[in-house]
This record gives sequence, C-alpha cells and structure tokens, in this order.
Amino acid sequence: MVRFKNRWLLVEFLPIPSTPQSGAVAQTIQLNLDGRQIHSVLKQSILSNYGDIGWGAVALSLSVKYFSPTTNICIIRVGREQHKIVWGALTLLDGLEYMRLIPHVVHVSGTIKHVQLAAIAHNRTVIARYRAMANAPVAYQDSYDAYLESSNRDIESLED
Repeated sequence: MVRFKNRWLLVEFLPIPSTPQSGAVAQTIQLNLDGRQIHSVLKQSILSNYGDIGWGAVALSLSVKYFSPTTNICIIRVGREQHKIVWGALTLLDGLEYMRLIPHVVHVSGTIKHVQLAAIAHNRTVIARYRAMANAPVAYQDSYDAYLESSNRDIESLED
C-alpha cells in the first residue's frame, strides 16, 4: 500500500486598503473570510491560470484546514506533486471580489506538525506586531492573550 504524501502551505493574506492609510492602520485590517471562500477563490485562480488539467490534478488533494481572521493566516493541504500549482495560483491571486489582497506563503512543510509549529510562531510574531503598534507594555494583559491560547489549541488539534 502506498501512502498519500502531502505538502502543507502556511499562507498569510495581506489586505491592500482601498484608501491610502498609514502603515500601522493597514496592518490591522481583518478579512471576513472562511475556508470555503478561500477554497473557491483558489479554485478559480487555478482554473484561470492552469485550466482544467491543473484543477484536475489538484482537486482531490486540495483542502483548507485552518483560517484565522485575526491574523489572516491559512493552512492549506495539497498533494506533494501538485503543491507548485497551488503555490503558483496563490501567487497569481490578486484578491477577492470585494477586497484586494496579497497572499504570502510563509512556510511549506511535508508534515502537519512542522506547519503547526510555524503557524504558532507566526501568530506570536503578528500579535507582537499588533502590540507594538498599540504601544502596549510587555506585561500588559489584553484580549490577544486569550486569542493566542485558543488559536494554539485550534492549530494543535488539526489532523491529517
């Protein structure tokens, strides 16, 4: 029996504001997305850039496992041979019908454990960036502490 091998992509969606704003405000825009919308937009990007053959190669293995609207990160699972098609479609994606965004592939891994560790580390970095923009002291208790705990539980509970 042959094992199905996957690649896991950790993607951060960076929103582009429609009006010019300062850098601090632009970093804190939250996207109103869910996994189905990301899957649908990714499917359309694959179909328009790689055609039916590209979508046929990716369709069975593509799934969006996690999305956080607070930090705009997403975990995507795809077959090992097809991960470059998905990565290319993500790179060519310019936004949704209502918002422009830049997808940034933060980490690619062969195991779910390594992408979970990268996602947790990236969440901590993003939350530290939010706190720095708010000029909050290091020992300050805010809602981000609860978010970090719940997101760590959610990410660690992901299964292959």
